[in-house]
Formats: sequence, structure tokens, C-alpha cells
Amino acid sequence: MFELKIDNAKYWRDCVEAIVNLVDEGSFNITSEGIKLKAMDPSGISMVSFFMPSKSFGKFTVDKDASVGLNLDNLSKVLSRTRDNEALSIKENEGKLSLEFIGANSRRRYKLPLIDVRKNVEKEPSVDFDVSVEVLGEPLKDIIKDASLISSYISFKAAKDQMMISARGDSGELEESHEVDGNIVKKLTAKANADAVFNLEYLENIIKACPIGNQINFSLKSNEPLKLSYNIGDAVLTYYLAPYMES
Repeated sequence: MFELKIDNAKYWRDCVEAIVNLVDEGSFNITSEGIKLKAMDPSGISMVSFFMPSKSFGKFTVDKDASVGLNLDNLSKVLSRTRDNEALSIKENEGKLSLEFIGANSRRRYKLPLIDVRKNVEKEPSVDFDVSVEVLGEPLKDIIKDASLISSYISFKAAKDQMMISARGDSGELEESHEVDGNIVKKLTAKANADAVFNLEYLENIIKACPIGNQINFSLKSNEPLKLSYNIGDAVLTYYLAPYMES
């Protein structure tokens, strides 16, 4: 049994949105440390790893470790009905997940069925990355939008002190480069050059929930999955996206 309370229900809503942008179902593992989730998208191209520590909750009571399988799309729809200044109580009740929204003078409760998730993911990909980059989230979102005007794929190339981005399609080409100046690229560490191409739609879904003003960290290695992470409050979201390989 467990009982959790989040003082600001919109915080949990934002965290779930960052997951459901990529996957439609998953299992939340609840332990004394916090809540974890690892899931692949249905195509197997991308993966999300989520962790929210127990300190993020106003109340966090866990009698024993629990695994809660949910249709995340349904959960997201319920959370989208969050009102301003509402708290959220989460607990298991008769084989269902109870979500109680608590306002100043009101309460309303949803119960969602628990499901058996098709496939659980235990481990994250193990890659010895050559490049790590810290960028500001909003400029990276703009770069992704620029590239999507031209192509369905985006190429990242990184060297010692520069990141180069390109996109090519039937309607034209885009090329841009960014040095480490703090305006977009905050930090870049490279032990070798890296060059890889990724699907823009997946990348856009991965970064869309990054809060305004937050930083995004990503790691590259030529023709290996991209690792990308950012925080929503104390919650950490880490994503992996397989590279596009021309047949």
C-alpha cells in the first residue's frame, strides 16, 4: 500500500506529459526513494527513464515497494483537468489507482484501472559517449522547429568547441553552427568528434515538455543512440533515441 500527496497537482501533470509524449503505457515503481519509470515507445525507437524523489511530495508513505501499470494516455487526460491551486492525493484502492484532487473547498476523485504493461524495460542503453553538450532548452526547441521546415531528420555534429546542425529535404537545406558562448551552448566536452542523424518528430516530442529557462543535456557518439535529459523541478527525465540509419 502507498499514499502520496503532491501539494501542486500541476507539477505531476507536467511530469506525466513529458512521459506520455513518447509512450502510451508504463509501470511506475514506487519505493521509499521515490517513483521510477522506464518505458519504450511502441516502435522501439526511443526510451524514457523517469525518476521523481520522495522529497518532491508533501506526503510519501510506502508500506512496501509497489509497481503500478497504467494507460498513460488516460492518466494524462485526467491530469489535464487539474485546476489552479489544487493538491493531488494518489493511492491504490481496490485494485485501482485513486487520484483525488483537493481544492480549498472541493474534492473530486478519479479511479483508473491498473493494467499489465506489455513490456517492461529494466536497463538503459550502455554507450561510451564521445561528446556531452549542455544547451538552453528554448533555443534548442527553436532549432528543432527550424529543421522541421526542411526535413524529417536532423544531423548533429560536434567537435571540440563547436556544435553543427543540418537538415536536408526536397524543399531545401539548413545548416547552422554554434560555439560555446552561453547563449545557446553552455558547455561542450568532446574526447572525439561525433556525427549522427535523428528523427525530428521523436526529438520534438522528447523536448517539448522541458520547462522554460531549463537546460537540456545531451550526449553523442557517432551512429549511436542520443542520450538527452532535463529536469522538471526535482524530477529527472532521461531519454534515448536511436539514430537514423540509411538503408
